[in-house]
Amino acid sequence: MDADIDKRLAVHEAICAERYNTIAKSLKEGDKRMSKIEYLLYAVMLAVLLGPGVAAEFIKKFFGL
Repeated sequence: MDADIDKRLAVHEAICAERYNTIAKSLKEGDKRMSKIEYLLYAVMLAVLLGPGVAAEFIKKFFGL
């Protein structure tokens, strides 16, 4: 009976480790995506607060267009 419990526990630990690695990978990828969204929100806030003309000029200067 103890061998069965040990086997089931080992399988459970292996499955949980796999799930943990998948979650960690997903969070790491999501962090990159959230950074991009954050920068887009800053641009939108700039356009709303200063007006679309000022924001367009800033973007032209920033990107050297």
